[in-house]
Amino acid sequence: MQKKWRMNKFPIIFTVLAIIVLLAVACDSTQQMVETTPVERGVVTSEPIIEEDTSVAAKQNGITVTPIPTPAAPITHYGAPSGAVYTFDPQKSTDVYSGNYIENLFVHLTAFDSATAEILPEAATAWEISEDGLIYTFDIRTDIPWVYHNPDTGETMQEVDGDGNLRFVTAHDFVYSIKRACHPEHGSPASNAIAPLIKGCEELLYVEDIEGVSAEMIDAVGVSAPVDDKLIIELAEPAGFFLSMTPLSVLAAAPKWAIEKHGDDWVTPGLIVTSGNYMLEKYVPDIRTVLRRNPLMPEDMRGSGNIELFVSNVVEDLGTAYALWQKGEIEQSGIPEGEIEAHLANFPDEVVFIGSLATSFFGFRTDKPPFDNVDVRRAFSAAYDREAHVAVLLEGLGLPMIHLAPPGIYGAPPIDEVGVGTNIEYAQERLAAAGYPNCEGFPPVTMLTYDGDPPVRMVEFAQAQWSENLGCEIDLIQIQQLQFLEMITVLGDDDPTLAPHIFTLGWGADYADENNWVGDLLSCTGFNHAKRLCDEIDEMIEAARIETAPEKRIALYRQIEEAFFGKEGLFPIMPTSTSINQWARHTWLDSSYALIGGDQWQNWTIDREAQLAARGE
Repeated sequence: MQKKWRMNKFPIIFTVLAIIVLLAVACDSTQQMVETTPVERGVVTSEPIIEEDTSVAAKQNGITVTPIPTPAAPITHYGAPSGAVYTFDPQKSTDVYSGNYIENLFVHLTAFDSATAEILPEAATAWEISEDGLIYTFDIRTDIPWVYHNPDTGETMQEVDGDGNLRFVTAHDFVYSIKRACHPEHGSPASNAIAPLIKGCEELLYVEDIEGVSAEMIDAVGVSAPVDDKLIIELAEPAGFFLSMTPLSVLAAAPKWAIEKHGDDWVTPGLIVTSGNYMLEKYVPDIRTVLRRNPLMPEDMRGSGNIELFVSNVVEDLGTAYALWQKGEIEQSGIPEGEIEAHLANFPDEVVFIGSLATSFFGFRTDKPPFDNVDVRRAFSAAYDREAHVAVLLEGLGLPMIHLAPPGIYGAPPIDEVGVGTNIEYAQERLAAAGYPNCEGFPPVTMLTYDGDPPVRMVEFAQAQWSENLGCEIDLIQIQQLQFLEMITVLGDDDPTLAPHIFTLGWGADYADENNWVGDLLSCTGFNHAKRLCDEIDEMIEAARIETAPEKRIALYRQIEEAFFGKEGLFPIMPTSTSINQWARHTWLDSSYALIGGDQWQNWTIDREAQLAARGE
């Protein structure tokens, strides 16, 4: 029987416009954008203390307050598409934008190395795995404070409990968060990644009747804290990749008392309680998000950077962003199409290329004619020129993908060894076998994408490819556009009459293992917007998931990718490329970008003197 499954996450959006803007601290940059009501903490607070060294926390009467930053403190602006921040809630984050903020607002169980994706300590300083692979025991540090920041007064103080004791993150906070992620009442789509792994989580998350959830079901979730500094997670069955999932936001510690008091509003500026390197100062949807450095973070966790205030302004037009970058008014920008060569000639020292652990693809609705015919899906995939896709749409900054998982993912086969890729002769044979030689008699179909120039150019490019290589007239494939969230809703509908025949999306890594790709995206109980039915491939996915021998797992994943994208493959989707992102970046910003998970802004550094000199200030 097919398991009930909720959407794992929003797929990655390939129209990301992310720019870094740097300004001096000014009065208007710290004014309150939205009205908030200060929270009554039940404790005595004091006026903010001004110190020369703003990185040093001051203490008064047991309550720690924030020094006011000096005017020379660096400030960063990070622009993103409208509506990019969907939530600051760790257990409900499903997209790359929210993930960036949550990475910096909350302490996680472990961390990804931003360059290598290696698992590093964070709240957990060490861990042990039982011989049978079922029990993970983490040593949790207990010196990370829960912090409240008042955006009206600028005051920051450590949270206290009802008895006046200072609150620190403990193993009990992780127990609460993991059980919360498994609870169906919270509707956490990100929970799908962990639900099959943690004992009792799947049974709780997918319960048919939410009203029937009992205390016994919650207690049965395999997570416990015998003491403040010891967290135990019990798996339902061995999973060799579980440790690679421990940096996920869905497992991050959340403040139980604040959530129970304020409900969904707990993430609002003026109410939110955090534990990471930054605190939320203001959030104005579609306009601005402001994070301020947490002065109470333990010194060894503060990172190497010097950015005290991080202001994220919405900037949607890439041309405007790049023009501002050329004027020196913003720190970093994407480079518009057609200007890469000129940029490299004019600014050879001010460009950075960043690879991505993400794959773009077209999906087919396998329960909707004519794409319920596997030969139609094979034909459309093989008729698409991926080399031309990279050259034309990505200006050469990418790699063609003929299977799903890109290089850098554990278990991914070599990039050119598994999959049909582009094979026009094979494509024409398969279309004829489906009953549509030279596309004769092929019915009109719809192709859905999301708003923005790059996705529109992508679907128009596909129209031309299928016209040239299969003989399908361009007007047979009718393009539809929706806002991204509307598109996701449509794709999730089980009624094929309401769904498009073809859609375009992308998938980025949550963790660096093939299970996050063929398991979370393509299995019949995963993301599965193609609506494929369960079959023997899913049995292989399950076998690979629980296999602990590395060489056997790798061999299984090769078979699975072949079963999807080889000559006899099912082709629920057709992968096209993995991209290499190019950025115009001024030299006064020293930053690294995360391969997986959110960017770690505490390690970004601004050379303020060089920045001002470049601007002539």
